[in-house]
Amino acid sequence: MNFNTLFYKSFRILLLPFALLYGLIIIIRNWLFDKNYLRSADFNFPLICVGNLAVGGTGKSPMVEYLVDLLQQDFAVATLSRGYKRKTKGYGLANENTTALEIGDEPMQFHLKFPDVTVAVGEARIEAIPQLLHDRPDTEVIILDDAFQHRSVKPGLNILLTEYNDIYNNDFFLPTGDLRDARSSAKRAHIIIVTKCPPFMGEVEKKAIIADISPLPHQKIFFTAIEYGRPYHIITEKQRDITPNDEILMVCGIANPKQLKQYLAEHADTYYQQDYSDHHIFTIDDLKDITRKFDDITSEHKFMLTTEKDAVRLVKFKEQLSTLPLFVLPIRHNFLFEEGKAFDETVVHFIKHFQLAPAS
Repeated sequence: MNFNTLFYKSFRILLLPFALLYGLIIIIRNWLFDKNYLRSADFNFPLICVGNLAVGGTGKSPMVEYLVDLLQQDFAVATLSRGYKRKTKGYGLANENTTALEIGDEPMQFHLKFPDVTVAVGEARIEAIPQLLHDRPDTEVIILDDAFQHRSVKPGLNILLTEYNDIYNNDFFLPTGDLRDARSSAKRAHIIIVTKCPPFMGEVEKKAIIADISPLPHQKIFFTAIEYGRPYHIITEKQRDITPNDEILMVCGIANPKQLKQYLAEHADTYYQQDYSDHHIFTIDDLKDITRKFDDITSEHKFMLTTEKDAVRLVKFKEQLSTLPLFVLPIRHNFLFEEGKAFDETVVHFIKHFQLAPAS
């Protein structure tokens, strides 16, 4: 453990009183919902929620994309997100002129990848859902992005993600830990997915994690690993491979780039970091800094690489980027233990046999 990591962890422990206060507020809030003093709205409509209990990257956006890709051929799918760090407020529907500043980077990523799918944003999901259905009455299923802790709406299918290296039941409330919701909230999940697992994780470790999570009888647990695709140019979409001779400038503004860095360390000669905060809004000065740092790399085998989330905030510099070797690295979930089909069937069965649960 290096000094910076040790200092960071020690500092977070000092914030324990704030974590206890925050946790108490969350526990009281959840109790009020559980006892129906605060009400969750039921919609007579298939709603799939993708979320987590912790802050940081557990792979919510790639899971939404996985679901859209799975369902779009057979159902009229819509996604509904909060639209984090967008410059607008209230409900909004993506169209051909929409930008990431208007709807946020993740919804913009969905919109660019799936132009025929309805993409909407709205902080108040209880208000946004009826508006979406009014605007797109043919919609057959709505995927709620990052909505697990927003209990004003009660989805029919709750998919809870937790990261392999930071499973929720070994974590604590913010700011001492990473939890933004109580560990006991996991009981509301119908499906729990342990993400970012080692690709060759064995059955013994799988069983140990399941025993640690201790799922309820109705809960199904799946395991996924990150799978990277071929990088494609941000403007031309021309593809290329990462080779052992490449020196790469990694342009990254995401919450948890640890596995991306590990991937580059294993597949490229070396990589250099140009890091930004999560959801960073890139400026022309940022682009100049990136270009200068890239020019300082002397190798003939060099290019720049960024994530799909970052790409939607960079693509506005289309003219400048058209001549730069900036490539985008796609990512997706790969289900382990040959259980992808079982997950797919569970989701499709929920939609096809949807029935509003009786009031509690």
